[in-house]
Amino acid sequence: MNTKRRSYESGHKPKCLVLVDETPECDRAVYYASRWAVRVGGGVVMLRVIDTGDRNQQWLGVADIMRAEALEEANIALDRASGRANGLAAITPERVFREGADPREQILDVIENDVDIALLVLAAAAGAEGPGPIVTAVAKTSGAFPIPVTIVPGNLSDEDLDALS
Repeated sequence: MNTKRRSYESGHKPKCLVLVDETPECDRAVYYASRWAVRVGGGVVMLRVIDTGDRNQQWLGVADIMRAEALEEANIALDRASGRANGLAAITPERVFREGADPREQILDVIENDVDIALLVLAAAAGAEGPGPIVTAVAKTSGAFPIPVTIVPGNLSDEDLDALS
């Protein structure tokens, strides 16, 4: 891994990758990424990771139904996040779905397969329970990531984020 980034080369444009989930702080990452994209003339890629779990062959029909429901929920979440980005910055984000139990692996795979992704944006929970499992997992290995990782504090207001992006 370590595909050369081409974000700022002729014919390319920088993109930031945002993980879209059900957490309240996810909106902070979407807000920051959308404002960043407008500022640099770039784009946003929104990733939704679906954990479909083990697919026991005897329950394949149930697994297919669960996968279809997970995809429907993912589409709803991406519709909401994309609408937010469009309303904030008049951009239409790319949408990516991935299946797997480890979101970190899926994030790395998306980065590896899109040479224009120049930044990963995550949002940290503001509560005392910690930043959240994905932020914690990524932070532990961020030194090995092929791109910079921005972690947006979940308690920042729109005005705060406007000033930073």
